[in-house]
Amino acid sequence: MLSAKIEPVPSPFSLTDEASYQQWRADKLAAATRFAAIPIAHPGQLTAVERRQLLSSVEAQNFALFQVTDAVDDIEAALHAFGSGLGLLGIDQNLCAEDSGVTAITVRPTDTEHTYIPYTNRPLGWHTDGYYNAGEQQIRAWLLYCAEPAAEGGDNELLDHEIAYIRLRDENPDWIRALMADDAFTIPLNVERGRQIRPDHSGPVFSISPVDGSLHMRYSARQRNVIWRDDPTTRDAAAFLLDLFRNGDDHMLRYRLNANEGIVSNNILHRRDGFRDDPAAGAKRLVYRARYFQRLPRPEEE
Repeated sequence: MLSAKIEPVPSPFSLTDEASYQQWRADKLAAATRFAAIPIAHPGQLTAVERRQLLSSVEAQNFALFQVTDAVDDIEAALHAFGSGLGLLGIDQNLCAEDSGVTAITVRPTDTEHTYIPYTNRPLGWHTDGYYNAGEQQIRAWLLYCAEPAAEGGDNELLDHEIAYIRLRDENPDWIRALMADDAFTIPLNVERGRQIRPDHSGPVFSISPVDGSLHMRYSARQRNVIWRDDPTTRDAAAFLLDLFRNGDDHMLRYRLNANEGIVSNNILHRRDGFRDDPAAGAKRLVYRARYFQRLPRPEEE
């Protein structure tokens, strides 16, 4: 019996499908970027219009800015409902997360023996969230909500990881091939109080989701505690990314979250400036974060 020939599914992220890539690239670069915050009345009670506006922004640029206009009593519960209302159900409860999975990020000691930079006022370099997670626990989406900004600083910079993919592939497709290798990028083991809580974890920088064919990126610009595959092509690709971040890009957004503003994203590249708190003046930076194991849905999937 002759078996039916299985045709490959077109993918713009396949290096053997240049036609799909070029069409997707043109559409991606032509898509209107929305850098204005979308007003929503209450994060725990999204309207159909608010949800559609947020998901449409994410569809175009993999993130959306939003501004909450009404007073919210229990912000952690509201943000948990906000994620669920957008279709994000698999919340990550990491080492420093509260029981709800919504983490309060402010300058404070953590319950671990390591000093984690997000809980200090130091700059936080370019990364995607959960880059140290194992393959089945990849962070596909996250949200940030600013309850109180710092007295000075704390600006975020954002870059859609699909734009980074385009810049790399246009310069040298072999860099994409190298960054898709299973051992392109390794995070060493993590030991707490003499107990291993995470083994070495190797994986690709770019990967294609088997669920929906979307592009996922796992990355940190840290020069310590990150091991790149030791070959010239991988090293050149990593160096190109660092140059991209230093030189900037037209699709890069610098934004300082004000009180009651937030970001929801498909785990795009981002960083944070250092900042100065002034608790006596009521200016102590407090940002809530939630991270998820699935991407935000497309608007047409509603």
